[in-house]
Amino acid sequence: MIEFGDFYAQIAKRSLASWLEVLPAQLKTWRDEQAHGLLPNWEKVLAKLPNQSGAKVNLKDGVTIEPVDGLESGQIRKVENLLRSYHPWRKGPYHIFDFDIDTEWRSDWKWERLIEHISPLKYRQVLDVGCGNGYHMWRMLGADAEFVVGIDPSSLFLAQFEAIRQLAGNPENIHLLPLGIEQLPALKAFDTVFSMGVLYHRRSPIEHIFQLKDQLVQGGELILETLVVDGDKDTVLTPQDRYAKMNNVWFLPSVDLLALWLEKCGFEQVRCVDVSVTSIQEQRRTEWMTNESLEQFLDPTDPSKTVEGLPAPKRAVMIARKPFANGD
Repeated sequence: MIEFGDFYAQIAKRSLASWLEVLPAQLKTWRDEQAHGLLPNWEKVLAKLPNQSGAKVNLKDGVTIEPVDGLESGQIRKVENLLRSYHPWRKGPYHIFDFDIDTEWRSDWKWERLIEHISPLKYRQVLDVGCGNGYHMWRMLGADAEFVVGIDPSSLFLAQFEAIRQLAGNPENIHLLPLGIEQLPALKAFDTVFSMGVLYHRRSPIEHIFQLKDQLVQGGELILETLVVDGDKDTVLTPQDRYAKMNNVWFLPSVDLLALWLEKCGFEQVRCVDVSVTSIQEQRRTEWMTNESLEQFLDPTDPSKTVEGLPAPKRAVMIARKPFANGD
């Protein structure tokens, strides 16, 4: 059974201690009322995985976990089959023992596009909002972050993360909670906050930006990655129905409008460090994610458009800073 006692013990001695006033009750409510019905099955899978105390983990160039001494090939195949039961795997890739979890997204490509532009993560307390199964959290840890917290309401993503964490020896400085950003109090305790691939799913993008700001210390850095469209500061696409077959896409602003939103929410030093068209090499079907993917979301006769005739996915990475004074 997935428990959070280790996390409570960790934050009790940090600037996040005030979170303990509400967090245990929230996670009990999640367990009792909101967790996916298959969670008990996923936890049974987790119980069958080896707990690799002292595992050798490389997080600098990817996420690589080596088997501890004495783990035989038959046991490794068992681990691979157990992890496959957590289909679909969307964020990655992961190299586990002698096999690769070839995920839908080449999330490492996104990481390489942004890592050179952000403030060094060393000694920082980091929050990853909408973290999926936690791939980027591991890369943050590999960039020497002191303490990494991810939030994502998906029970499957939590199970995937806990599986990787267990195989990595259960490090104490990385944790994922099955919560949404709207459930967090204004902690104002994180040095860096990431929100990647979330903004366009929010009914109120301005509210989301303020929620992110509420988690940052004064002077803290926000990394915001989202879908954008071409245009000026007055341009925003609001899909009438679906966008790339997604029914929960609300607003796709231009880069200039997105910068204006950040500034109006009180951020400073706002800048765009990358704009990239999403390719079918970066998001695609694999053996570990056999559902439809980007190629099926695009117009087969014109890949510059979605199947709905809207501009194909293009993503921007924005960086902004919460001011030191009057920054609330």
